[in-house]
Amino acid sequence: MEPHPRLTLAGLLDEPLMEGARVVAGTAATDTPVTWALPFTEVMSRYDDLTATVVYSRPESLAAKPSSLGSLLARGAPAVIVDGPLPSTMTADSFPTGLVVVEMGFPIGFGPLNRLLAERALTQEVHVMRYATHVHQSLAGMLHRGAGMPLLLREVSALSHSPAVALDSHCQPVADHAIPADCAEAVLAAVRTTLLERGDAPDNHHTAVVADLTADGVRWTCTASPILLGKYFEGWVAILRRGERPGEHDLAQHAVVAEQATAIIGSEMLRQRSVEEAEERARGDFVQALVHGGFASDLEMRTRAGYHDIDLDATFAVFITRDDSRAPDSDENPRGSSRLLRLARFAASLLPHRDVRSYVTVLGDVLVVVRTVRSTAPSEVDIEVADYAQAMAEELTARGHDVRSPVAYGAVAVGASQIRDSYREARVALGIASRMHLQGAVAYRDLRSYGVLEQIADTDRSRQLVADVLGPIRLGTELHATLLAYLEQGGNVNAAARVLNMHRNTMLSKLDRISRTIGLDIREPENQFTVWLAVRLELLDNLGVSVAREVNFV
Repeated sequence: MEPHPRLTLAGLLDEPLMEGARVVAGTAATDTPVTWALPFTEVMSRYDDLTATVVYSRPESLAAKPSSLGSLLARGAPAVIVDGPLPSTMTADSFPTGLVVVEMGFPIGFGPLNRLLAERALTQEVHVMRYATHVHQSLAGMLHRGAGMPLLLREVSALSHSPAVALDSHCQPVADHAIPADCAEAVLAAVRTTLLERGDAPDNHHTAVVADLTADGVRWTCTASPILLGKYFEGWVAILRRGERPGEHDLAQHAVVAEQATAIIGSEMLRQRSVEEAEERARGDFVQALVHGGFASDLEMRTRAGYHDIDLDATFAVFITRDDSRAPDSDENPRGSSRLLRLARFAASLLPHRDVRSYVTVLGDVLVVVRTVRSTAPSEVDIEVADYAQAMAEELTARGHDVRSPVAYGAVAVGASQIRDSYREARVALGIASRMHLQGAVAYRDLRSYGVLEQIADTDRSRQLVADVLGPIRLGTELHATLLAYLEQGGNVNAAARVLNMHRNTMLSKLDRISRTIGLDIREPENQFTVWLAVRLELLDNLGVSVAREVNFV
């Protein structure tokens, strides 16, 4: 079953009703479509497009307004049908070049002509609907039986007798069938370029576009229909024909097949995406359990690792960064929550190597990449890990990631059991780097003094020192920010004032207030060291509490 051919001007002249008609001007092109008829007196009072609309006129009406025929041609009318012999004053030279004028041998009236065209148009629409139903049922039946994307594309190709391809919303091929292997890459690239040049995603569910393209010097015709599910544009279904552009009948058939395939192909694309997202969530949960040490037993860890094809005996490095600029979810932006996960996937694709695997997860506003290390020599391991951290920092910044957030990493983990310690070091390094306003790649081992202090931060004596020295100056207060800026500038009043954008006298006043509050003259070098120590112990203790809270929450 195929679409019934549309009525053309040549086909109209072959109808019994038109017996005795002759073309007195122009050429009745065989492929000029004809859909409707309107009387001459009506079209002259309006300015509508007349494409595929023949104009019916009585001889006397035409003779009264011969100068108006040029406007009919400009508005796209394929022909004028004169209901009877033309007046003797009108000859072929009286009509504009390009306008087809048909003279009836005897009058037939507007009603019979209009009824003929309406019946033929209705018949054609019924045939199209029947064929569209046949195509839809064929594809829907395959989808119901569990056919995947390749089988669905094979059926589309069989129905259209031509190669077919499905593309995602970025015009990347998802699956194709019957495209010759020797030119498949060039053809798909040409299809992608052609559809991308259309600009924004289409907003019409039932409009197929026809475009001519060239691949490796060979001409192809592409009939593509957009996949629109709800208000979201999901991609294209395209049917290709090699060589000269097909006739109107074949293009109509391709359009029907492509349009009917969009809903079925789109449903399969959504199903595949949901499966992939479910697998990705499960893999992300496994990675979270790795970085938090959340397995009940080694057997559980190895069983789940086998499902996700992760080698637990490999050497790993853990990289993390924070995105403070992440847009919240909203009804207007329902996909906004996936932004950080997309960044994580992008980070995992950096510096690819066949022997390297990357696993990602998102913990709140923290992006985590667990990456295997292929090098074995210690010096080579350090270089490989540092290079990736630097590349991750640079590329995420280039993609709009918060430039203030560094990429931190800890010591490499030999085996999955050490990933937890590596992640903890990376979290501590990220917190310290953020407090110190560091950017780029930051290694835990480069913060040597903090590494020593971390071992005593989680003790009662350390907390007592922080309470005795800092007293009521709490994190987040104005005095705390002033104290931190002063210490970071090495006790330089002028430099600290510039950092805080305040007058020098105001800075001196605040330092005096801090000294009175803590009972120590902050401008004395010995006291500065004591306060410096308390501030860092407080930072490390808060980071330890934050990591522990994260583990318990997850």
